[in-house]
Amino acid sequence: MRRSLLLGVFAASACGTPVVTTPVPVAPVVATSQVDLTKPPTLGPPPALSVPPIVTRQLANGLKIIVVEQHELPLADVVLEIKTGGEADPQGKPGTAAITSAMLLEGTATRTALQIDDQQAFLGVSISARSGWEQSPISLHTTTAQLDSAMALLADVALHPSFPVADLERVRKARLTSLQQLRDRGPAIADRAYAAALYGSEHPYGRPLAGTEASVASIAREDLQKFYATYYRPNNATLLVVGDVTPDDVERRAQALFGAWTSASVPAVTTATANTAKTTTLVLIDKPGAAQSSFRLGGIGAARSTRDYFALQVLNTLLGGSFTSRLNQNLREEHGYTYGASSGFSLRKSAGPFTASAEIVTAKTDSALMQFMKELASIRDTVPADELAKAKRYLQLGLPENFETTGGIAGELLPLATYDVPLDFYNTAVQRIGAVTQADVMRVARQYIDLNTLTLVIVGDRKIIEPGLRAMKPGEIIIRETRDVLGAPPTP
Repeated sequence: MRRSLLLGVFAASACGTPVVTTPVPVAPVVATSQVDLTKPPTLGPPPALSVPPIVTRQLANGLKIIVVEQHELPLADVVLEIKTGGEADPQGKPGTAAITSAMLLEGTATRTALQIDDQQAFLGVSISARSGWEQSPISLHTTTAQLDSAMALLADVALHPSFPVADLERVRKARLTSLQQLRDRGPAIADRAYAAALYGSEHPYGRPLAGTEASVASIAREDLQKFYATYYRPNNATLLVVGDVTPDDVERRAQALFGAWTSASVPAVTTATANTAKTTTLVLIDKPGAAQSSFRLGGIGAARSTRDYFALQVLNTLLGGSFTSRLNQNLREEHGYTYGASSGFSLRKSAGPFTASAEIVTAKTDSALMQFMKELASIRDTVPADELAKAKRYLQLGLPENFETTGGIAGELLPLATYDVPLDFYNTAVQRIGAVTQADVMRVARQYIDLNTLTLVIVGDRKIIEPGLRAMKPGEIIIRETRDVLGAPPTP
């Protein structure tokens, strides 16, 4: 375009037409204050978290309903949560809850798996089902224009599964393939070995949610039907709806779709006593040729109902819950042993695990263990005031983004329903994070991180890493093979 304008000016000049040029005004330069780029900006006070109003209802059959109106977009997220998961897997058949959830979308009394998928595509909605600890949610994301049809499809999937044999065998084969692939994955082996070492194979938390190759091969259609009939009951369920809806409309739809769902007595899950570590123990699992060592360290932590919830969140943010946490800064930024190190408290109905973890380059396995122990020890000491303030602000400023979408709101409220936490929990979260003191962090660190009774799991090349680990004398060392964790590979 600039070339065309120049040609036009040239032509006009050539024809004798006078060319008048108008000066282009130049904006005055406004002096700005100097910014010191060597210092991070100062954060302002955390804004108050504004959680949308929450309305609860209940049907006569016991189905609880939670509704959050969010009218910014014509969308809705619907979750029908069964308040039972892998903790209720029958003895010897871990993975039953997970396969039951997976089979919900494989066919109903009136639809095949392909017809369910076609209906989702036609409506422009998505339905998923999964199983975790103490919950088996069935989730729907839809526009409100399709809400009636979408919820009807959700209800059909949830209430009328047929568990077709052919589809079960397909799902089984896919899961067996995934489980066989775990034999080559050090992190997955470490996760399973760590849970078993912490809780023991008799405790639900010591068993893998996805099951084992042997258990998945043995789970029959009758096992799934029994699990479904026992736990998929309205008095063991919550319907959560977030979006461009009203409570009355949701209740009307719920009554029409789920009102005839029959309630029944749901048995309590019996839980064995977890292992109680008396000394620090290192479980070393040989993975010949491994280029890295998978670390899992920690112990049994707290339940979701703990009064120490906010103190634990702050503690974990300091230790390994953010990029600038102590573990990551030490092992990644300072020493370069790993791409990332982290920690976390898995808060469940019963006390879940506290875990510090990383994938460490093989040659630095013993050095990394030394740094892990250093950070676990130092977090039990006094936390500097500025570091504490930074961790609390990190948590406070990160809360609002979790409530920006209908799916985000549903994701935050669902665990509250699962673990019977008051639904107004987040109304005071910013203030309660701010109230955590140095003394609180020290107290929970010393309570939940006991250096004398740690469970350590390291998966790596034994011939390379064992001498250095033994020289550190971390405690009793137990040698395991992959088959000890995952079972013997299937016979070809």
